[in-house]
Amino acid sequence: MESQGNMPGCSGPDRCAERAFRADERCGSRIADRESIFQRPMPTASPTYPESPSMHGAPDVPASAPTADVSVVIVNYNTAHLLEQLRESLDAARGSLSLQIIIVDNASRDDSLARLKRVFPDAHVIANPVNVGFGRANNQALPLVQGRYVLLLNTDAFVSADTLQRTVAHLDSHPRCGVVGVRLVGRDGQAQPDCRNFPTPWNVFLTRAGLHRLFPKVALIDDPQLDRSSTRDCDWVPGCYLLTRREVVARLGLFDPRYFLYYEEVDFCLRVKRDGWHVTYLPSTSVVHIGGESAKSEGALTSSGSQLSALQVESELLYFRKHYGRAGLAAFIVLSWLTDTIHAVKWIVRGQRTLGLAAIRRHSGLLLTLLRKTRLGTVPTR
Repeated sequence: MESQGNMPGCSGPDRCAERAFRADERCGSRIADRESIFQRPMPTASPTYPESPSMHGAPDVPASAPTADVSVVIVNYNTAHLLEQLRESLDAARGSLSLQIIIVDNASRDDSLARLKRVFPDAHVIANPVNVGFGRANNQALPLVQGRYVLLLNTDAFVSADTLQRTVAHLDSHPRCGVVGVRLVGRDGQAQPDCRNFPTPWNVFLTRAGLHRLFPKVALIDDPQLDRSSTRDCDWVPGCYLLTRREVVARLGLFDPRYFLYYEEVDFCLRVKRDGWHVTYLPSTSVVHIGGESAKSEGALTSSGSQLSALQVESELLYFRKHYGRAGLAAFIVLSWLTDTIHAVKWIVRGQRTLGLAAIRRHSGLLLTLLRKTRLGTVPTR
């Protein structure tokens, strides 16, 4: 079944963003003022401020009783070539679990829609006329959710045969666990970031400036010393495989629609922890994650295969303004410029002054442009 997708819950992303920011400023300003740029946001045992699906532009999940074990929500964008492998891995892993599959196609330009009809004939497909972004597209699936649990799964993330069974069993046996993620590896078997700490203006600065070794006690977003061999609580897990509870989404909503791409799962996990739930990393099963497949279709890749920074910088501005307030946003900006200065000195020392300074000017210009367009980190640019 296929439908043309509209943004449920609001008339457009700008209106959603305005409403979400007003609610955040009204209800969350005390939190932002309290957070230090040197500390990870601290979750509490009970909600620190009221959260609701409408606050973040996400519609309600159905009130009816669940009719499936897991609702698998997949956002597709120009990855038709991965759909067969995705389906094969899901079928091999489902075991006795009943799955509901909901796929949101974000205006793909390849033959995704035709292939989805063939590969996922039993799925509910929402065909968006425009690319609304990763977070908003996931939100569109919420009115259709019929599972006890909701799995967010990327088209370039392939589950192992035991992944669904193990993660569902963990939620079944741990009633205060609100989100579970798993070990992520590339096709080559190399480990990928999976058990992560919340970003702060300070730990982002230390990592990007290359100064983290001078501050060994600071919790970096990705701690190389962290024990990843045993099940443990963490701050957040990547959204390529994120299993959560129906009641969590019903209570908190899913993704803040201001994030077009990046930081949406960081923000979600922070809200989950503030509501008193655990976010758990489960290394006993793994998912093969390719990464960057949708971005490749845009040609917007750096030489290292990472998407160009504009969307990430924008999401950082939105995140730090939301959770750290104006002072935290200012700290992030100042530290970003300090990072640029440090890198400029390195370029000059290496004898690459012209190339280095041009790169720094581009980044600083991008930061200023996005500050203006996001109205100091309060609304998205698209």
